[in-house]
Amino acid sequence: MSVDEACELGCKAGCERAVCTEATGAPVSTATSTYSAQHSSQASSSKAAHPSPIARLRSRSHIALPALAAAFPLTTPIMAGFILTGITCGVFVLSLGLPWWAPTLMSIAIFAGSSEFVVASLLLAPFNPIQTFITVFIVNARHLFYGLPLLERFRTFGAKRLYMVYALCDESFSLQCTRSAPEGIDEGWFMFWISLLNQAWWVIGCTLGALVGHLLPTGVDGVSFAMTALFVVIFLDQVEHERTHIGAYVGFAAAVVSLLILGPESFLIPALALILGSLLFVRAHVEPTLDEEAS
Repeated sequence: MSVDEACELGCKAGCERAVCTEATGAPVSTATSTYSAQHSSQASSSKAAHPSPIARLRSRSHIALPALAAAFPLTTPIMAGFILTGITCGVFVLSLGLPWWAPTLMSIAIFAGSSEFVVASLLLAPFNPIQTFITVFIVNARHLFYGLPLLERFRTFGAKRLYMVYALCDESFSLQCTRSAPEGIDEGWFMFWISLLNQAWWVIGCTLGALVGHLLPTGVDGVSFAMTALFVVIFLDQVEHERTHIGAYVGFAAAVVSLLILGPESFLIPALALILGSLLFVRAHVEPTLDEEAS
């Protein structure tokens, strides 16, 4: 490097030092420190405004895990019933000749309890999607009324409400209508865990039933009666606990009449339609009687 080039570089350095000192009113080292501090402050603000995925996950877990701990004890009685009934469902599905994974798939995709027994039987019948849709819709029509009292409650739960609407069942509905999150527990996560845990118990039960049915060395021919037994138990429970037995009598009579007239292959949908029409007809006579008894 020549003497002239060295002098030129020295002049440039001196000018830059002078400009920096003039702009900040401080020596170069102080100005550099000030710039570094400002840059670090901006970076910290940016991180606070846009936390990393790991930070967001940790923050969410601090809210979700206490809600899980609060919801779990409420679902343990349901766990016993769901797992035992799910095992029966899994064995029943395999007894019809369906593959071992079918009960698990239905418990995840359908999650409708008694409808899974019905769907398993309909899968072996001639292809009739309209009859399948109408049958399952009528069996689960009560869910239309379940959503009404929970509509406003779920509205503020964000994306979680989509799964909660899908996983709504009798047991979840009863808990979500009668229970509230304990103090300090997030309400949305509390309701979400109730739905998820209840479905998890059902999926576990159906999967265990599929494994049991797959590993049994002997046949399970008699287990096909499980669906009939299930509906008999529901019928007897209604007769025992309802103040009036008109609904049970109407349902029994409509089923018998439709069976005798149309035969076992075609009586189901007409019987359900006859039950619905009959109950709507006698409703005007039944409700005043119930109101008088209640008063």
